[in-house]
Amino acid sequence: MMSTASLAEDSTATGMVGGAATGAIIGGPVGAGVGAVVGAVAGAALEPPPETVITYVQQQPVSQSVVVQQPVVVGKPLPREVILTPVAEDPRYAYTIVNDQRVIVDPNTYTVVQVIQ
Repeated sequence: MMSTASLAEDSTATGMVGGAATGAIIGGPVGAGVGAVVGAVAGAALEPPPETVITYVQQQPVSQSVVVQQPVVVGKPLPREVILTPVAEDPRYAYTIVNDQRVIVDPNTYTVVQVIQ
């Protein structure tokens, strides 16, 4: 089992490598450097929520599900019209129910952090 710090490092490294590759394709060596920095920041921002947050969201009463036409995918934002409920124990996260799935979201960016099956 990997620690949260280890997972965060993996996300950062994966984002960095992916960003560098994309930047190199688009902008050559300079693009690779910029892409690596942007990718590392994006990768670090998508670290999985702590187990306490997941448990909290799973234990909340089911409210009405919101239907959105786009797929609900980790790393992609939800529409701003979706109403989020803050996670009481950890304000870095919020949750909602979209397309009959509980979804943990970054409340600042509306980016999906985890879909709970």
